[in-house]
Amino acid sequence: MKIGIVCYPTFGGSGVVATELGLGLARKGHKVHFITYKRPARLNSFQENVYYHEVSSGSYPLFEHSPYETELASKLVDVISYEKLDILHVHYAIPHAAVAYMAKQILKSKNYAIPIVTTLHGTDITLVGNDKTYSPVVEFSINNSDGVTAVSNHLKEATNRHFNITTDIKVIYNFIDFNRFQKTDKEHFKKAIAPDGEKILIHTSNFRKVKRVDDVIKVFQKVNEQIPSKLLLVGDGPERPKLETLCREIGLCDQIRFLGKQDAVEELLSLGDLFILPSAQESFGLSALEAMACEVPVISSDVGGLPEVNLDGVTGFVCALGDVDAMSQCALEILKDDDLHKKMKVASLNRAKEFSIKNILPVYEDFYQELIDKLKPTLQSIS
Repeated sequence: MKIGIVCYPTFGGSGVVATELGLGLARKGHKVHFITYKRPARLNSFQENVYYHEVSSGSYPLFEHSPYETELASKLVDVISYEKLDILHVHYAIPHAAVAYMAKQILKSKNYAIPIVTTLHGTDITLVGNDKTYSPVVEFSINNSDGVTAVSNHLKEATNRHFNITTDIKVIYNFIDFNRFQKTDKEHFKKAIAPDGEKILIHTSNFRKVKRVDDVIKVFQKVNEQIPSKLLLVGDGPERPKLETLCREIGLCDQIRFLGKQDAVEELLSLGDLFILPSAQESFGLSALEAMACEVPVISSDVGGLPEVNLDGVTGFVCALGDVDAMSQCALEILKDDDLHKKMKVASLNRAKEFSIKNILPVYEDFYQELIDKLKPTLQSIS
């Protein structure tokens, strides 16, 4: 198949999933064309069957901001028609689903038909998409996609609850690539960070308010009072200045390290004894899954799709949103009991294997083929 993929080229979950999906499909022999305004963060090396098309930003004195949606639609029409793509897969509803619909109508006028798949990732539905400013367009775009997927059952239910959805939404979970995410021997790094054998807690995110990274620090503070430990905060974002101030106020700057954005996050996860994810919203919890693949148990909040990934009492613990005391107690329970810790490490890895990209890729391939076959009568009528 010749597959087009549109995503945000960022460190966020939707961009990561879209890029890893495309790379996985390319390894299986499909021709994959990424179409976006910047090379995706994880598209950082040459791979056979992978093509990148940058959406150029034009200049027009009337506009205060460049009309990206129009530029993207034009680029989609160009790439789809020239490369003869079989299917277009857009990630994140805003604005990609609406732009894809526009491109499809333009192509239709040129006697070219292509199925559109829209994957919903989370805040495009529960936060931004639910805003009245955007909701009519989001609802229309979802209902006019040829196929719609969501990354968790929770997100599917939330979408149906927030919007009047007339099309079926297929749940296809996010995935993990074990060629990359697996525990590696980084003892020399671990000794540099925790020279006296301290326990290492870790958190990765984009440091937005919804991630509640301040709760991570508060949990760590309580754990550190009883067990010598270190905290690694991986990522960056708007909350970082407040978090750095909080660390200074509680006097734990020497025990907490801000590592910024990291490409090789799997190497850092391999150092961890426990992963903390107290988010207020998580449609799936990809960062938790990445930690579990590296044999790190997870303490998470009970929101969104997190309980579908992190099994309470098995791969870690699931606690009520904002309950720092409960999260701290659960963390201490794991870190103080070596047998429980080892058991949860094994369970975390086994659970993560259920989300292996090797299991998820065929689901997408079958879904793509189903939509292509469904469109064949239309293709034949305009050929």
